[in-house]
Amino acid sequence: MAKKKEIKNLTKDQAEKKILSLKKDLMSIRFKKINNQINNPAQYNQLKKSIARLYTTLKNTKWQRKF
Repeated sequence: MAKKKEIKNLTKDQAEKKILSLKKDLMSIRFKKINNQINNPAQYNQLKKSIARLYTTLKNTKWQRKF
């Protein structure tokens, strides 16, 4: 799980790439969860929270378009 300082230091492109990779990981964990092959069930929630943190950081940063 990424720390807040690490997330804030990411560029917009890096954050978007990180979101995509976390989403892929989340999907694979979902399938493992369905098949009862998951070792750490808490990892699912941690990934969801990390994705939410990245989206929030993207929304609240200087990269946001101002109309």
